[in-house]
Amino acid sequence: MTVFTEGRHAAEFVLNEGDKNFSRDNLKIAASQTIVPGSVLGKRAVVADVVATPSADAGNTASSGTIAMDAAAVTSKAKDGRYAGVASAATKVDWADPDGNPIGVSTHGTLFNKGGIRFTITAGGTPNVVGDTFYVDVAADVADFEYGSHDPAATDGFEIAAALALYPATTGVGETVKISGITRHSEVNGKTLTWKAAIAAVDLANGIQALAARGIIVR
Repeated sequence: MTVFTEGRHAAEFVLNEGDKNFSRDNLKIAASQTIVPGSVLGKRAVVADVVATPSADAGNTASSGTIAMDAAAVTSKAKDGRYAGVASAATKVDWADPDGNPIGVSTHGTLFNKGGIRFTITAGGTPNVVGDTFYVDVAADVADFEYGSHDPAATDGFEIAAALALYPATTGVGETVKISGITRHSEVNGKTLTWKAAIAAVDLANGIQALAARGIIVR
């Protein structure tokens, strides 16, 4: 007797979503991916498409440090929005990403490479004082990111669950394709989601929490 196995159906995991496609975005699927409906996706910035603009606050100490982006200004882990750094000493600046998460401390004269941004603050003729502020404004919209299968072992952005595929997609080397996906404000059936094979319980829990932070509630 021939046994047939029914695959996943498009959008079958969606229990509830916002009106007028509010919960959906068109997602660029990265190269070398095999995606099924309900696949949990991570995302990473397409570095060449992202613009990062540095600045020092107008109220900073006169003739103090200046900030400049590295030639490779961002990495695939860059986030859209404003990064802010506040001086904690004459040559130390505490940085947070656009979501307010601390990402590290920069030292004047040394390349800072954390949280998806890369820059150097150069000391001026007058030392910075505590409270002086620097910014990096990253402009990256949905089209500036690509998505792939969530992998807790990744280090390029795919390690953080960020979306759910509504439709299947298969890409080869150097190929990308666009599909619709759930990125916000929804309830989904956890039993019909596809995670990395043999995902550890702690990584599954972290993935569900990351989706919840985006308004995607796994039931």
